[in-house]
Amino acid sequence: MGCNKKALGALIGSVFMAGATQVLAGSSASMMANTCAGCHGTNGQSAGPASPNLAGISESYFNDSMKAFKEGTRPATIMDRIAKGYSDEQIETMATFFAGQPVYKAMVPHDAAKAKAGAETYDKSCAKCHDEGGSLPGDDAGILAGQWLPWLEYSMADFKAGNREMPKKMAKQVEKLSDAEIEAVLHYFAGQK
Repeated sequence: MGCNKKALGALIGSVFMAGATQVLAGSSASMMANTCAGCHGTNGQSAGPASPNLAGISESYFNDSMKAFKEGTRPATIMDRIAKGYSDEQIETMATFFAGQPVYKAMVPHDAAKAKAGAETYDKSCAKCHDEGGSLPGDDAGILAGQWLPWLEYSMADFKAGNREMPKKMAKQVEKLSDAEIEAVLHYFAGQK
């Protein structure tokens, strides 16, 4: 009987150990997302001008972006190195978490006159892909509304310099725009609340 108690105790102990190992191995979505908080803010609500908001971003856009960072096909100051540290499963977990957050639009300092002029440029050149003022996650073109102006400017500079591949539809529209129109539409996106 003493031997059976020891065997039963060992069995129960191993079940608890296996369960604890699974809990430790499978990080929760919020724990994974918290690894991004230093730059992208709590729940993806960025407080800094060089990091975009992730709250409300579509899963596919997040996954595609992280894959591009991981493969080195999207330029980055640090994300290319950070993305390599995550498995595809972890990236998908974070994508689901951020997609489940409400879209966050920061109170971004911007030039109201430029934003007003940018609204016209947006209507004629950007609205087809960046729907609802750039705030619709489902269009899979990234959320631009309420993003920090410096981040928007850095992103556009990367596109225009050829450091980041511009989608063909976007390239056709951007070619038609002056630098002043591009600047105005970036102020428009930054000013969306």
